Amino acid sequence: MSQLRSLSPSLFADRLADTDVSFEFFPPKSEAMETRLWAAIKTLEPLAPRFVSVTYGAGGSTRERTHNTVRRLIRETTLAPAAHLTCVDASREEIDAIVRDYRDSGVRHIVALRGDAPDPSKGYQPTPGGYANAAELVAGIRAIGDFEISVAAYPECHPESASLVADLDNLKRKVDAGATRAITQFFFEADQYFRYLDHVRSYGIDVEITPGILPVTNVKQLKRFADGCGASVPRWMADLFEGLDDLPQTRALVAATVAAEMCRRLQAGGVNSFHFYTLNRDELTYAICHMLGIRSSTHGTSQEKAG
Repeated sequence: MSQLRSLSPSLFADRLADTDVSFEFFPPKSEAMETRLWAAIKTLEPLAPRFVSVTYGAGGSTRERTHNTVRRLIRETTLAPAAHLTCVDASREEIDAIVRDYRDSGVRHIVALRGDAPDPSKGYQPTPGGYANAAELVAGIRAIGDFEISVAAYPECHPESASLVADLDNLKRKVDAGATRAITQFFFEADQYFRYLDHVRSYGIDVEITPGILPVTNVKQLKRFADGCGASVPRWMADLFEGLDDLPQTRALVAATVAAEMCRRLQAGGVNSFHFYTLNRDELTYAICHMLGIRSSTHGTSQEKAG
C-alpha cells in the first residue's frame, strides 16, 4: 500500500489554465470532403482556437481551393484564418498578388513555407523568378503588410538538412526575416520537443515554438507521413495499435489517450500552446482538447480556468 500511495497523481488530475490551441485543415477535393471539412470546423469552432490554418497541396496544387476555404472562413465563422503560402511554381509577382489579396480580404496571418518539389524524384528547385526559400518568402510578406507570420520547425531536422546546425541556421534566417512563430513538425515524445527547444534557445532564437500535434489512428498512413518529413515513429506506438486494424473505435480511444498524455507532459514543462493537425477530422482533436481542460464556448466559456 505504501508503494501505491507514493505514486504520482494522474497527469489529468489538475486542469491547467491559459492553454491555447490552433487547428490545421486541408482544402477539400470533392463535395463530400467539403461537407466533412465544414462539419469539423463547426464542431471545433466553439473551442475558440487562436487561429485555424489551411494548407496548400504539394506543388501548390490546391492553391485556389485554399483561397476559397480561407475566404469562406472569414465570411461564415468567427475564426481567424491563417493561409498557407509556398514558394513553389509561382513568381514573386504572383505570390505578392496573393498576399495583397489576402490582406484586402481581412487575412492577418500567413504560414510561410518553402514547399515540396512537385516531382520529389528531382528534388526541390527554386521557381525561376520566384522566392527561393521560406526566409525570402517571409521577407516578401513582411514588406507587403503587418502580418503575423508562422514558419515550420523540425525537432528531428528537416530531411534535406545536412545537420542540426544547418537546420537551426535556416530557422534563424526565417525569424530574422520577420517570422513571429514557428510550428513544429509532429513528434510523439515530449523529450524530443524539450531537447529541440533547448537547441533553439541556445541559438538565440526567441520566438514561440508551438508544438505540432498529430492524433494518430492509422500507423501505416503515419509511417508514410513520417518518411516524407523526417519524423520518427517510436516502436511503442506501433505496438499500441497492433491488432486494432478492424477496431476503429478502439484505435480512436488509444490515439486520443496517447496524444493527450503527451500534451499534458508538455504542459507540465511549461508549454501552453498546441497546434493540431486535424486531417479534417474533429472527434479526436475535440477529445484531446477536452482532456487538456478546454471547454466549448457554447457551454459558458471557451475554457474553464484552474481552481
